[in-house]
Amino acid sequence: QVQLVESGGGLVQAGGSLRLSCAASGSIFSPNNMAWYRQAPRKQRELVSLITDTGITNYADSVKGRFTASRDFAKNTMSLEMNSLKPEDTATYYCKLIQGSDNYWGQGTQVTVSS
Repeated sequence: QVQLVESGGGLVQAGGSLRLSCAASGSIFSPNNMAWYRQAPRKQRELVSLITDTGITNYADSVKGRFTASRDFAKNTMSLEMNSLKPEDTATYYCKLIQGSDNYWGQGTQVTVSS
């Protein structure tokens, strides 16, 4: 089993910044990919960023140039630096680990951006 724990969410004004973290523990092996998703009220969960086992990173168009994702492979952690936040970034942010045919999710952390 794998456990994922997100932290770092909160309330911030538009234009501000937040840094999210995700710590993975348990039966983790390589290769694996990690990703950030978010889900706003009454909307589908959407991919924000994906980091592969080789460090290749992809972003949703809506966050390109504002968000930066990174992984510490030795510590099994992942971060999401979010700058120039907009009210439309308000959502619950989830960490996901994709390992073989298994997907693991964290419990989510709330990000609220006020206008």
